[in-house]
Amino acid sequence: MPMTDLLKAEEIKKALDAFAAETFDPKRFFEMVGMKAMSAENVKKVFQVLDVDGSGFIEEEELKFVLKGFSKDGRDLTDTETKAFLKAADKDGDGKIGIDEFEALVHE
Repeated sequence: MPMTDLLKAEEIKKALDAFAAETFDPKRFFEMVGMKAMSAENVKKVFQVLDVDGSGFIEEEELKFVLKGFSKDGRDLTDTETKAFLKAADKDGDGKIGIDEFEALVHE
């Protein structure tokens, strides 16, 4: 499922442009693309798009490419941004983000 089935392309582009280099803030990004106002069910659909390998978790390697999940024009996150994103969402410390952790971060 393309992300544009769930979110507006203009909002995705605006949010991607706002977080050029080394400035990514997942909470603010999710708010800018309209995810904070989404139902839990739709947030889960976004999660499934970002969970590229279908493992039920977004691992660190998938996080690096999370912006490309929103748009093919998205950039790769830096290692620093990836680790900060993981730290912000990984509440149980298992090194990956589960659906509940993702939803909690989006709706924080």
